[in-house]
Amino acid sequence: MRALILEADPGMIEEVKWRGVPVWSHHGIVCTGESYAKAVKLTFAKGAKVPDPARLFNASLEGNMRRAIDIHQGETVDAGAFKALIKAAVALNGPPAKKTKPGASEARSAKLLSGGNPQIAQADGDAPVQAYIAAMPGWKRGLGKRLDALIGRTVPNVRKAVKWNSPFYGIEGRGWFLSFHVFTRYVKVTFFAGTSLRPAPSGGTPKSKDARWLDIHEGDEFNETQMAAWVKQAAALPGWLT
Repeated sequence: MRALILEADPGMIEEVKWRGVPVWSHHGIVCTGESYAKAVKLTFAKGAKVPDPARLFNASLEGNMRRAIDIHQGETVDAGAFKALIKAAVALNGPPAKKTKPGASEARSAKLLSGGNPQIAQADGDAPVQAYIAAMPGWKRGLGKRLDALIGRTVPNVRKAVKWNSPFYGIEGRGWFLSFHVFTRYVKVTFFAGTSLRPAPSGGTPKSKDARWLDIHEGDEFNETQMAAWVKQAAALPGWLT
């Protein structure tokens, strides 16, 4: 019977559990085998839902879930019908549920505010930042991924959060050094100590104090070398404490 099980489904996993009970699984338990004085019992975990046109099930018929085949000495089992039963049981288990990426559900439900900026609840960690990036519209999503990856490569110990519907990047105990925000026609990348960077980013006003920024439009050249240099410098400076 073991050979037939493996022929029916080469991907079957074999284990021994519960004090010596053989278990065959594929995306969940398919069946178990037990030896008794007068019979060998093969119990199908979801047998009540498995089609059995050949009527191989002859035991445990009263339950709502399990069904079993009792095989007595001298009896034979229709090999083709048994393999069809195994295949049906595997199909019933179905494929494993796909793992949801951190922040994916939030990204799907994120509201876009004025200018297309995603509305993400304030929270610390990578997950809310990834939810924000996933919700960025159009070409801006790709830019968000590039910025996030560049910052992570340049500052391996970076701390992340979403505040005021913007991703923030900083160093634990030293404050935040960078944030970015979506506007209708561009993404604004702000360095909170931008006046101390060399060369300083071009964006800024007399009211922006130490902050300087870079507005990136669709089609603009993204100078990763310069951005990485700014990120490295900014991460080494005292950050903005919130």
